[in-house]
Amino acid sequence: MEKTWNNKAWFMVLPVLVLVAFSAVIPLMTVVNYSVQDTFGNNEFFWAGTDWFVETLESDRFWDALIRNLIFSAIILTIQIPLGIVIALNMPKKGIGVPICLVLMALPLLIPWNVVGTIWQVFGRVDIGLLGRTLASLGINYNYVQNPLDAWITLIVMDVWHWTSLVVLLCYAGLVSIPDAYYQAAKIDGASRWSVFRYIQLPKMKRVLLIAFLLRFMDSFMIYTEPFVVTGGGPGNSTTFLSIDLVKMAIGQFDLGPAAALSIIYFLIILLLSWIFYTVMTTSDAQG
Repeated sequence: MEKTWNNKAWFMVLPVLVLVAFSAVIPLMTVVNYSVQDTFGNNEFFWAGTDWFVETLESDRFWDALIRNLIFSAIILTIQIPLGIVIALNMPKKGIGVPICLVLMALPLLIPWNVVGTIWQVFGRVDIGLLGRTLASLGINYNYVQNPLDAWITLIVMDVWHWTSLVVLLCYAGLVSIPDAYYQAAKIDGASRWSVFRYIQLPKMKRVLLIAFLLRFMDSFMIYTEPFVVTGGGPGNSTTFLSIDLVKMAIGQFDLGPAAALSIIYFLIILLLSWIFYTVMTTSDAQG
């Protein structure tokens, strides 16, 4: 029996394709156009080829910002993934505590990024902030505006507070999908808590952990609003990530060519690292 194809379905998809073309493809081609040209104003452009890409890759400014991004993402993933798993394991699976915990976990995710940055900017101020004044009263010299280490700690704690809930909710969804028969069999065999986690819970969470890992990596690597609001990339350039450097270059300095080249390199780095993480984790999952 031959299959019949209904080509009318393409007319339903066509509006989505047009929307994607206007919202993604056309802006991307505009960036590519700027990355290979130079301008002196008056809408006059001159061919530059790969000069902006070479200049970006040879710049210490680019590599310093990239290293900051990689370090920040590594710290975030090292903290949030294990912490999210621990919290999800200790959340109730039945009763009135379930909706209460789910609502409390979802609350940080509902706060806009710029509001999160403003909250922590005020929260950490030494003169009026609860955190800053409390640490000062305890004799701890804390000032995220002047001390690079304090600025990094503030951004890390802020991101952990804001986004660990996402990891928790994903892990919890994986845990509640495990049938009770698995736990009953483990109880009969006298399995320890660690054995239950290692051989039952962790394998069932692998796919959601893959999603959580990729989402948190991409978001932490592209972070902009929160550090820009809290520290503005300072003190000095200690918290100037690639996203902040890109905005400064494009809007502050109005260097459209170098900014376009940097944005394309930035995009390719995210795409490459995400593909590597996905390939490694799916390969290990298949082998397991």
